[in-house]
Amino acid sequence: MDGAGREELDMEVMKPLIDEQNSDGISDEEHENNFLPVEKHYQLDNEEGITFIQTLTHLLKGNIGTGLLGLPLAIKNAGIVVGPISLVFIGVVSVHCMHILVRCSHCLCQRMKKSSLGYSDTVSYAMEVGPLTALQKRASWGRYIVDFFLVITQLGFCSVYVVFLAENVKQVHEGFLENKTALIDVSATSGYSEKRSTDLRVYMLCFLPFMILLVFIRDLKSLSFLSLLANLSMAVSLVIIYQYIIRDIEDPRKLPPVVGWKKYPLFFGTAIFAFEGIGVVLPLENRMKDTTRFPQALNIGMGVVMTLYISLATLGYLRFGDEIKGSITLNLPQDIWLYQSVKILYSFGIFVTYSIQYYVPAEILIPAVTSKVEQKWKLLCELVTRALLVCSTCAVAVLIPRLDLVISFVGAVSSSTLALILPPLVEILTFYKENISLWMIFKDIFIAVIGVVGFLTGTYVTVEEIIYPASTVLANATQSISVDLNTTNLVAGLK
Repeated sequence: MDGAGREELDMEVMKPLIDEQNSDGISDEEHENNFLPVEKHYQLDNEEGITFIQTLTHLLKGNIGTGLLGLPLAIKNAGIVVGPISLVFIGVVSVHCMHILVRCSHCLCQRMKKSSLGYSDTVSYAMEVGPLTALQKRASWGRYIVDFFLVITQLGFCSVYVVFLAENVKQVHEGFLENKTALIDVSATSGYSEKRSTDLRVYMLCFLPFMILLVFIRDLKSLSFLSLLANLSMAVSLVIIYQYIIRDIEDPRKLPPVVGWKKYPLFFGTAIFAFEGIGVVLPLENRMKDTTRFPQALNIGMGVVMTLYISLATLGYLRFGDEIKGSITLNLPQDIWLYQSVKILYSFGIFVTYSIQYYVPAEILIPAVTSKVEQKWKLLCELVTRALLVCSTCAVAVLIPRLDLVISFVGAVSSSTLALILPPLVEILTFYKENISLWMIFKDIFIAVIGVVGFLTGTYVTVEEIIYPASTVLANATQSISVDLNTTNLVAGLK
């Protein structure tokens, strides 16, 4: 949802993302009775609903995360001119798709006489009322499709968090070691520098047991205080990042306005990952006191998000140029503890948020697993499943230990489906009986095609970059040659 992401979902926002699963042959009344205890358990404290300001706050929390920190590199993959323009376009289209989903949900609620619908139910009912018999017979597939991509998206967010934590903690640790040995003579420092560099995957594995213990906390209310601290730490970190990057801006004319089309799909994946907060829209709209004001809240909230995204992405690329990394925090100085603290603070926020993002796939998958075992083994089975899910996110991070590629891959595969492909198709299915205009059909098909093209090209380019990381290999080779030459010259000088 940082999407993502894209993606920092507050606990009150995350809970209602678990859509009710209607089963064939079960009446609405029976279904409602089956899920009543769960609904009561996870009800908001304020049963009357959330206010306009609370809705706005949750929208901001649901869209600001690690995706924001990766956008400066996305601008590099598109160009200093094309990047910000494309970011505005993707942002406007994403917000429009959010409005589409809300409008379709309202219409289907009236037709089906439901009080509210989640994302998966909206897609399922749209297929049910659609013109195609094949879709009507397989309406339940819509719910499974949304839940599948929702699980992939949330676990993808978790994998991004693992890489983010490892890279930032590794940099802080190595920066500490460098400062500690700064007063040692050159030969000693040179001999030590080769030993102090630890593989990134080791840091990931070090985080693994702590993340498993974290997700063993099944009641999110227990994490309320930590979640508040996480939000504050990330807010403070962003303020410090902004004050650093605006101090020394490079001349935009020195940067390429347009980059080759081969890199653009990487930009698309990262951008849609950042804007993929569509999963939080309907839960918020359903729980708002005055739902008539939700479109206004959505426009204001996403306007703030777009401003934040475009400003940080553009200023970050202008500040660091071609040196920009997968997360802008990795470009901050390693010898100044103020900026090292930014990495620590943001890492703490991401670590806590890991359990919140993990909540959705856990609540979708774990009941399906535990329902097949005896009562006395249910708790053990649940804990083992939780641990295995965490291990799966860590395994993805270990296999793809590059933050930019993990973000781009998750964005291209799942975020594009949830944010761009499904909403316009749902609109066509929902309103086809109401003399839908050719303009609306053309517009919806155009948006869906953008999503499909982004899905295919983004996935292809990202997978190719993962398998054949030519640029990374070349950069490492160049760096290695440079280090060897410097070492040779140093030895010659000493002689």
